[in-house]
Amino acid sequence: MSARGPLMIGVEGLALTAGDRARLADPRVGGVILFKRNFASSSQLRALTAAIRAMRSELVIAVDHEGGRVQRFTGSGFTQLPAMRSLGAVWDSDPDAARRSARRHGETIGRELGAHGIDFSFTPVLDVDSGQSTVIGDRAFHSDPVVVADLAGELVRGLAATGTAAVGKHFPGHGHVDADSHDCLPVDPRPLDAILRDDLVPFAALIAQGIEAIMPAHVQYAAVDARPAGFSPIWIGEVLRGRLGFGGLVFSDDLEMAGAHSAGDIVARADAAIAAGCDVALVCNGFDAIDDLLARWQPPAQPELARRYARMSRG
Repeated sequence: MSARGPLMIGVEGLALTAGDRARLADPRVGGVILFKRNFASSSQLRALTAAIRAMRSELVIAVDHEGGRVQRFTGSGFTQLPAMRSLGAVWDSDPDAARRSARRHGETIGRELGAHGIDFSFTPVLDVDSGQSTVIGDRAFHSDPVVVADLAGELVRGLAATGTAAVGKHFPGHGHVDADSHDCLPVDPRPLDAILRDDLVPFAALIAQGIEAIMPAHVQYAAVDARPAGFSPIWIGEVLRGRLGFGGLVFSDDLEMAGAHSAGDIVARADAAIAAGCDVALVCNGFDAIDDLLARWQPPAQPELARRYARMSRG
């Protein structure tokens, strides 16, 4: 097993608890994802990330920090960024200005996270805004997949300029379902050719440009596989790894989301994610579930894990 294990977890609050320390000491844990509950001030956040690294220096630290509705840290050391749809609106009248803004946003995210000891954000959103998904909505850059690819590529270049990795989500596209996978398992009935023609355009473009990581959706694409994409060897193995040639890290989405429950209990969900081709299982908020997983889970050997993880760290 790699020194960075195949599990990314949350921590409880503003400072590490005894429970946090016990979890982070487990070699199956390879990273930490932070939330609003973990932030009170710039100095406090720096102290928290320093404490995490003092536990195990190899742990990677991440956050969902997109801008708009999904920005975990605001105030005290962080710029409030707009939703990415605002860049798409600029594109409609001035594409070059939109590109410049996207790159600046990436630079801002990377610079501010790096100053607080955080390796990367789960961004950009590569979903295409079809007007159907409220959970995606203005998190998407645009309704045109070519524009999504262009602006997301600029944001990733801004991140890269600060030494920050990127995670494209939610493969193969969450923008054509109205249900929220936090609450249920959304079903997208479209045929594969429609998804390839539209939703996969941004993913293919960013993979060709070298994006470091991808996160699949807890969405069932019923014409392709009865399993949600994050549990599907068809989507991850055949399409993402095979057709698109992606060789980087694949993070599951949060295994506590309702869209993941079809696989069974927390151990069955982690097993299903890894068996489908995810490299890292993500469990964000339920500390009883994390403890249960650590008590019972025996992940398989993953020979490529260390190499894929290496691109995610600033160190």
